[in-house]
Amino acid sequence: MVERVRAGDVRAAARLMRNLDDGIPGSRAVLRELFLRPGHAFVLGLTGPPGAGKSSLTDRLIAYHRKAGRTVGVVAVDPTSPFTGGAILGDRVRMQDHALDPGVFIRSLATRGNLGGLSRATSDVVTVLDAMGKDVILVETVGVGQDEVEIAGLAHSVVVVSIPGMGDEVQAIKAGVLEIADVFAVNKADREGADRTVKDLQMMLDLRRSTATRGGLDHDSEHRMTRTGAEDPHEAGWWEPPIVKTIATQDVGVVELAEAVERHRAHLERTGERKLREVARARATFLALLRDRLMQGALARLAEREGHLDELAARIADRSADPYELADELAGRL
Repeated sequence: MVERVRAGDVRAAARLMRNLDDGIPGSRAVLRELFLRPGHAFVLGLTGPPGAGKSSLTDRLIAYHRKAGRTVGVVAVDPTSPFTGGAILGDRVRMQDHALDPGVFIRSLATRGNLGGLSRATSDVVTVLDAMGKDVILVETVGVGQDEVEIAGLAHSVVVVSIPGMGDEVQAIKAGVLEIADVFAVNKADREGADRTVKDLQMMLDLRRSTATRGGLDHDSEHRMTRTGAEDPHEAGWWEPPIVKTIATQDVGVVELAEAVERHRAHLERTGERKLREVARARATFLALLRDRLMQGALARLAEREGHLDELAARIADRSADPYELADELAGRL
C-alpha cells in the first residue's frame, strides 16, 4: 500500500483516505510509513464565511496551477448535520472541470462534529496527498465564523476569503479569523460594497501595524520569556497581508491572488518562517492525535467503571452523580 500510494496510485490513495477517515484498523500503520517519507507539497488553506466563494476560488486556483504544470491535491471540508450526522459533500460540484484530470486529486471530508473548520482526518489526508507527490495541496475549510482558525496550524499560507456586505469595520476588527490571513481575497468584487470591504480590511491592517511593538514575547514551557515572531514592521520577518479583489466565477483577479500567495511562499523561504510553520503544524497535529487518543481512552474506562455515557449523563442530570468528581477521578487515572 505504501509503495502504491507513493507511486501515485489513485485507487490505493483513495482507499487509504477512506480507511483513515473511518478509523479502520491498520490504516494508521500505513500512515506512519508515509509520514516518515514525506514529499515536497506546499499547503495552501482557504477559509472564510459560508457563501464567500471558497470552492469557486479553489477551482480557479486548480486551473492556475495545472496550467503551470503543477500537480494538485484538494481537501474540501463540508459541514456535518448535528441532527442526522449526514453531510452533503457538495463542494466538488464547483470543481467538476478537473474531475477527469489525472494531475488533480480531490477528496471531500465531513467535519463529523469537529470544530475549527476542519475534519479530524484532514491532516492525515494532507499527509497522503504529500506522499503521492502533489506539488500543491489546497485545503478548503467548512464555512467558518469569527474564530475558527484551525487551518492556521495546518497550512503554510492561508487565504481568508471575504465578501461585501459582511458587516462594518467593527466586525472586521472583532473577527479573529482575519488575524490568521497571509493573503486576503475580497471575492464577488463586482457587488456593491466591495471597496468598503477592502477599506475595512485595510483599516484593520493599519491598526495592527500601528500597535505593533518590537519583540513579541511569550512564556515558554519553563516560564522563560521568548520571542514569538516578527512583531515590528521593520523586522525582516514582517509580512503585510495583501488584499486582492477577485470574481472567481469570471476568473477575475485569480492570477493576482496566486501571485500574492507565491510572494508569501518566497517570503517564508527567505526568512526561515516556513520551518517555523512546519514546527507549528507538527505541534498541532500531535496535540490533535493526543487529544483524540486520550478521549477514546477516557470514554473506554468510563464505560468499564460507570456504564455507558448516556446512562452516566442521565445520572448527572438527576443529580445522583457528580460530574466534577468523576472527571477529576478519570483524569487522574489517565
